[in-house]
This record gives sequence, structure tokens and C-alpha cells, in this order.
Amino acid sequence: MEIVVIIIFVIGYLLIALEHPIKVNKAATAIITGVLCWTVYALMDSESIKHIGEQLGHHLSEIAAILFFLMGAMTIVELIDAYHGFRIITDRITTKNAKTLLWVICWVTFFLSAILDNLTTAIVMVSLTRKLVPDKDMRLFFCGMIVIGANAGGAWSPIGDVTTTMLWIGGQISSVNIIKTLLLPSIVCMVIPLIYLQFTLKGNLGHDKQAAETGDYQKTHFRGSNLMFIVGICGLISVPVFKTLTHLPPYLGMLLALGVLWVISELINPEMDESEKKPYTASHALTRIDVPSVLFFLGILLAVSCLQSMEILSHFAAYLDNTIGDNRIIITLIGILSAIVDNVPLVAASMGMYSLEAYHMDHMIWEYLAYCAGTGGSILIIGSAAGVAVMGMEKIDFIWYLKRISLLATLGYFAGAVVYLIIYPYLAVHPPVN
Repeated sequence: MEIVVIIIFVIGYLLIALEHPIKVNKAATAIITGVLCWTVYALMDSESIKHIGEQLGHHLSEIAAILFFLMGAMTIVELIDAYHGFRIITDRITTKNAKTLLWVICWVTFFLSAILDNLTTAIVMVSLTRKLVPDKDMRLFFCGMIVIGANAGGAWSPIGDVTTTMLWIGGQISSVNIIKTLLLPSIVCMVIPLIYLQFTLKGNLGHDKQAAETGDYQKTHFRGSNLMFIVGICGLISVPVFKTLTHLPPYLGMLLALGVLWVISELINPEMDESEKKPYTASHALTRIDVPSVLFFLGILLAVSCLQSMEILSHFAAYLDNTIGDNRIIITLIGILSAIVDNVPLVAASMGMYSLEAYHMDHMIWEYLAYCAGTGGSILIIGSAAGVAVMGMEKIDFIWYLKRISLLATLGYFAGAVVYLIIYPYLAVHPPVN
């Protein structure tokens, strides 16, 4: 029975990794894989069907917490974007020096990714870069660094990357400690490639097209953008505070922030009629969220939870422990592997492989996993959602990224990893005493 489920999971995993060549959306593959794994598990152990149903219900409640959190965050970001709220940040970037601009873009990407998420931030910053860097060749380097900066920025924040969010919601990490321990390694991960480009980057930004965009901006500027941006960002930042104060699941804090922003969006600009106001409502924002990604998370988490219920993952963890032994090496390899395959199932599988009973909250294994899975995807353009989005927006060639950016991303990845392993003993959280 275990062999059949493993085969289904591996085939599904391969099809997800080959999403672009086979032209089948990974959400569809993930859903089929998740359902088939549980179906085979139930059919081959029909005598325990009641117990299997209880296991499925338990895992589904944990998965739903992640999905509601993500849907709330996505809707808030879409609402801010509908009001052009991100222009508050992007319109203040005016430098014309290529190397200075690269540093500014990367730092904005780094911190914006920690508040929003790496995918949304990458899209916003690439859109900005198109206005500031007309030269195509120069812009590709900027886009490559945006991928690195977005992934590094998302790794140290509980709401910045879906994998870190999964660990936070699952109770493996706490919000304050993950920021404290991963901020410096994540900065190093981004700064090392930046320093290298500071000495090697040549060329200019190209002809200034920003003035031509001013007229379009005036036409699209919408009243209430500042208010929606401030309330939306404060709402996102308040989610970890909500969890700390109430000890309730984070998705409730995210839904509360969404509710507040929803009410505000209904009350501002009262003079507009319904049809004119529709594009700026939360109802419309809900139609713009990335539902296929949500369904992908549902499918892959269902598949991984099946492997966890069958104790396949715990046996695999024991095998790795016996063959490799050092968890630091194992997690580092997982991070590198996330450049080839999606980091969501990798982290979900790791959460199933290692238990909270054996590794307490804020243990090195969870924090290091958040860093490696979050930043390792930058090594290849297809290794992260941010990379894939940038690849599609700017038509970046896989080989070009491999030749020009992958080595820089790898250097940053290992430099940040070394920094974490050095500072961890001084910041380690000891297990609670019973």
C-alpha cells in the first residue's frame, strides 16, 4: 500500500515540476495527486476507514487555516493595488545612477516582501523597474536581483513567504524569534550578490521614460489610495501581534484585517455609483486573487498529509538521520532542492518528517528550514513563485539566469546559511521545562 501511494506522489511531483513543458496547471495535478493518495489509503485499509476519516478531518482543519490566511492576505494586497496604494513607495524612487538604483530597488523589495509576500512584491517591483530602467539588458539584472531580494525578504517574516507562514501557523516557529534569528542571514543572502554586482555591473539605465508615464499616473490616481495603503499594511503587520495577544490562529487576525479594510473600501468615495465603484471593492478584489495557487496548496498539502498519516515521512526522516545524520546538511540540501522543485511540498513534507515533540518550537531545524526553503529557490529562475512570475513578465531565458544570476544567488544562499549557523548558538531558544 505504501509503495502505491509513494508512486502516485512521486509521479504527481514530477508532473508539477514539469508544469510548463506539459502545459498542465500544477493546481490540477496537485488536486488529483492529493485525492488519489487518500483514496488509495482508504481502499487498501477499508477496515480502518473511520480512523482514516478522522485523520483526514484533522489535517483538513490545519490546511484550511493556511488557505484562509493566504486568501485573506491576497485579497488585502489586491485591494491596496486596486487603489494604486503601492505608488506611495514606488513614486519616491528617483535616482538615475544604475548601481545606486539597484541597491534602492533591492532594499525596497526586501522589506516590502516581508510585509506582503515575495510573489506580489516581485510583480510590483518589476512593474516599477520597467519605468525606471528602459534598457532591456540592464533591466534583466535588476529583475534577477528582485527575485533574490523578494525571496530573502520573505524568509525572515512570518507573513512574507508561504513556507514560513506554514511553519508559523503550524507552531514550529514564533513570529518574534524568526525575525530575530533570520533577519541578518537574509540580509547577507541579498547583500553578497549586490556587492558583487557593484563591481561588475556595467551600462546605463537607458533613455528616461518616466516623464512620459506621469500623465498616465495622474489619470489612474484614485482618491483614498493613501488611506487604503496605510490601513492595509497596518492590518498585515498586526496579524502576528493579534496571534501573540489572543493566542488564536493567525487566519482570524488576517480575516479581521480584511474585514476592516473591506468596510473602509465601502465607505470611501460615497459619491460614486455602484458600477463605477466596483473595481475598487473587496468583492472585485476577491475575483482577482490567485485561486489556482490556493488550490495547488490544498492539493499538495492533502497529498503530504496522507504520507504523514501513513507514517511514510517519519520513516524517511529516520532513514536520512541514519544515512546522513547531520540535520544541518539535510536542511541545506532541501534548500538547494527547492530550486528545482516547489518549496511548498518540500516544507510540508519536512513538517511531517519531524515532530514538535522531538523538535520544540523555534528549534534550529525549523528556523534553518525557513531560511533554506525560502532563499534556495532563487538559485534557479523556476525555483520560486517570484522567479516564475518575473520570468513570465520579462521573458527571462532560463539559461541567461543560470549564467548570470544563479552563481550570485548560490553565493548569497551559502553566505546567509553560514551566518545563521554562526549566530544560532547565541540566539537559541531552549525547550520549555515540563
